[in-house]
Amino acid sequence: MNVPFKSLPLKTVAQLRGAGLVGPHAGDLDAVARRYAVGITPEMAALIDPADPRDPIALQFVPDIAELDHRPEERADPIGDAAHSPVEGIVHRYPDRVLLKAVHVCPVYCRFCFRREMVGPEGLGTLAADALDAAIAYIAEHREIWEVILTGGDPLVLSPRRLADILGRLAEIDHVKIVRLHSRVPAVDPARIDAALIAALKGSGKTVYVALHANHPRELTQQARDACARLVDAGIVMVSQTVLLKGINDDVETLSALMRAFVETRIKPYYLHHPDLAPGTAHFRLSVEEGQALVAALRGSISGLCQPVYVLDIPGGHGKAVIASPSIVRTDAGHRVEDFRGGLHDYPPR
Repeated sequence: MNVPFKSLPLKTVAQLRGAGLVGPHAGDLDAVARRYAVGITPEMAALIDPADPRDPIALQFVPDIAELDHRPEERADPIGDAAHSPVEGIVHRYPDRVLLKAVHVCPVYCRFCFRREMVGPEGLGTLAADALDAAIAYIAEHREIWEVILTGGDPLVLSPRRLADILGRLAEIDHVKIVRLHSRVPAVDPARIDAALIAALKGSGKTVYVALHANHPRELTQQARDACARLVDAGIVMVSQTVLLKGINDDVETLSALMRAFVETRIKPYYLHHPDLAPGTAHFRLSVEEGQALVAALRGSISGLCQPVYVLDIPGGHGKAVIASPSIVRTDAGHRVEDFRGGLHDYPPR
């Protein structure tokens, strides 16, 4: 039986045109696709309104000619992974945790991705067996490593068998207590979150977290919420990560709806990332001051359960910095504190 075209992932500009997601005046998107990977799952394609030129789902996944506009401040490795990679597949930036990049393939390819020079069919691919051996050996040799973060690429595109193998090997390392996986899969390909995948995640005996990357409340469909429920009901803790993106979620109403949707889905909002200086992503970036104003407005608008941490990855590999505006400043008499309405109040020095 032939599978309907719309049920297949869209991986080329021609397929995007055939699905009605690219207009006749979009420009030379083939040039964009030659430089950066293209991929949209059927679930995300179904959410796009082709009649809306500013559709927030399309803006995240459909290539744009603006991606060929590269700025001097942009970097191929904007957060400096390479500077902290002692062996292939490992990034050891912070003392007690490492990134394990087992795969550089994703179910969807975000147009703002900070690893866009490394991911995709023409990217770094999946770690070879000997490279994975060396990466696991590095983790075993460094007893200060308490947490291993599987990222890439999207680790949940790996088969349950491959995931079980990696987590099983981590299970043998006593000083590793936490395994965290960063993924878009529960939202963009929720059917992958099945009993076999969950068993693979649970089999290590470690405490497992899944960080769901979503940027707009429409991504949390009922199917996505059901997939997250399967993970949470199995005892897997979920947190969120979101990128603050111009034209997609840079308003209080959208961010509030997204953070509330996370909490309703039993996902604790975690990081709100200021966009990185990845090549060809200037059209997604807003100023730090604009981001700070949005985060301050969230503080007065929604529950404390819904508050993410606004962070910036310092270019060059220097780690994350919390960049929300401080609510308290030192004065000669003690401190001045700003409430959620913008009112100022004095507080003693101790």
